[in-house]
Amino acid sequence: MSFLEDYYNNYNEDGRLLSRHGQVEYLTTMKYINECLSGIAHPDILEIGAGTGRYSVTLAKEGYFVTAVELIPHNLDVLKSKLDGTERIKAIQGNALDLSFLANDAFDLTMLLGPMYHLYTREDKVRALSEAVRVTKPGGYVLVAYCMNEATIVQYVFGSDHLDEVTEFNMLTPDWHCISEPRDLFEMVRTEEIASLDAEFPVDRIKLVAADGATNYMRERIDAMDEKTFAKWVEYHFSVCERQDLVGASHHTLDILRKRNR
Repeated sequence: MSFLEDYYNNYNEDGRLLSRHGQVEYLTTMKYINECLSGIAHPDILEIGAGTGRYSVTLAKEGYFVTAVELIPHNLDVLKSKLDGTERIKAIQGNALDLSFLANDAFDLTMLLGPMYHLYTREDKVRALSEAVRVTKPGGYVLVAYCMNEATIVQYVFGSDHLDEVTEFNMLTPDWHCISEPRDLFEMVRTEEIASLDAEFPVDRIKLVAADGATNYMRERIDAMDEKTFAKWVEYHFSVCERQDLVGASHHTLDILRKRNR
């Protein structure tokens, strides 16, 4: 069993996104999904790395045509358990690095909301993004999520007192970039690395968004908020989540790309 499969077999991803602090990332992502879908009469949607279906199942239950591709069998089983048979969704086991079973130019919206977290070489990142762009229609949107480096340095290395550990195991470059391997589960990037990946493809960036912003720096406080205060926090977050001076400090970012027309 891989490190990744072992992790997701024992991790409650739905629980994270349903927690109050996790809802900020979810609500932000859904906000921009809906913006991309606006004006498309009958969009075909693909989610690569659909996990347990938090986004795919939600969109399918809203009446959209969805194809959900997921690598981990356990996650796929959980996703399918949420369906009652009325949804227009195809759930397929597959790998973000090889979507050869999907046609070119097939989807109005392609979501790559998890795989980039777990790809550790530029070659694999380029390959995954290449496949996502390939299957997207000209003029269609590609949404790509990343885990960010600086939030990890601030919160994990210093905030959770892991400096000695990451130093002992040589997990940092001299310029404080996290060095990850598959056993570490998550790959961290900086905004300039995202821009460098985008430059490889016939896409235009629409927005780079802080999916959770400052939320994860104060999880306990966010989780303890009453409904009124939490609503105001989300309102504030939405007002600043596109500010490029703040994006790099978010734990998660959402890169919103549009495939160029030929």
